[in-house]
Amino acid sequence: MKKELLIGTALVSTLGAASVAEAVTATMSGNHQTGVEFDSPTGGTDTNAQKNDNNFTVSLSETTDGGMTISSSFKVMDENTKEDYDAGFTLAFTDGSKLDVLNAGNASGSHAVSIPGSAGAEGVTVTSANVAPTGLDFGTGSTALGVEYHTAADFLADGLKMSFSTSTDTGAAATTTYRVDEHFALGATYVTDLGDSAVTLGGGYSEVGGSKGSGTAVVNDTGGFHVGLSAVTGDLTVAVGFADGHKAGVSDNGSDEYEGEVVKAGVKYVSGDLTFNVGVASGEAKDNTIGSSGGSADSQDVTSASVSYAVASGVTAILGYTVVDAHDEGIATDDGSAWYIGANMAF
Repeated sequence: MKKELLIGTALVSTLGAASVAEAVTATMSGNHQTGVEFDSPTGGTDTNAQKNDNNFTVSLSETTDGGMTISSSFKVMDENTKEDYDAGFTLAFTDGSKLDVLNAGNASGSHAVSIPGSAGAEGVTVTSANVAPTGLDFGTGSTALGVEYHTAADFLADGLKMSFSTSTDTGAAATTTYRVDEHFALGATYVTDLGDSAVTLGGGYSEVGGSKGSGTAVVNDTGGFHVGLSAVTGDLTVAVGFADGHKAGVSDNGSDEYEGEVVKAGVKYVSGDLTFNVGVASGEAKDNTIGSSGGSADSQDVTSASVSYAVASGVTAILGYTVVDAHDEGIATDDGSAWYIGANMAF
């Protein structure tokens, strides 16, 4: 009940706080990226195909007489996902803190440290039964009925920012597929100088509750923690991260769960108009049908690299390469390598 009251109060405050008669300020941004991917699966036939990534975002904002900024946005994406109108409202307060209302996301995921990897659009498709994670935020989750509060900078200590989030049950009927009902999460990012390096330490913890209509009990709901460290020294960025947790509602029918972990590391170096990226990720997970245990582990070891060249303002040429070594239930399957060459135009 406390979660429902918190969310309801935040929404009412959002819609009733402003008394602005004029039209809100609208800005537009986006990108058009297109290129060719050359895919070489192990034990399969080499293929090539055009890859597109097109995004167009409209951001809306207005400031009340009291100095609070209210903002939202919507996005029109590529041909595979036509639009995203799920953004809620963000209230930015005069003290530097802000509150996201509706589809606010998960505070743990908000503080996952970015680990360099290929900037290209290449990838190797592994079997849907392989659930080994390759991202630090795999243990996060939320519902649309949620809020996230972001503190101002230098919260409690110089260089520290934190976030807290919660969401509640949407009331949708449970099905045979696992459904997220609620969550609680917190995250933090600490930035400091260490000699000539700017160091960022980020981490988060999340617990998600869910249900499944078939009556099979969930052994472990989605949740877990992650930590990451990034150091920037001049044009060189080095980052590492680790995550451990569990996730329900995976595989091709959404009726599996797993315990997993992932280690990531990456390096980025900028030399004039050229940017070099190299990244590795090693993930492992033991998955089972919800309510059962046993079996062998799935794994994915991903190595990627790219070279990006700034051709002109907003125009970047990209050459990327990724190789994946994958095992499903301990058996090597559906891995290989892929190349990508293309360009991105951002505005």
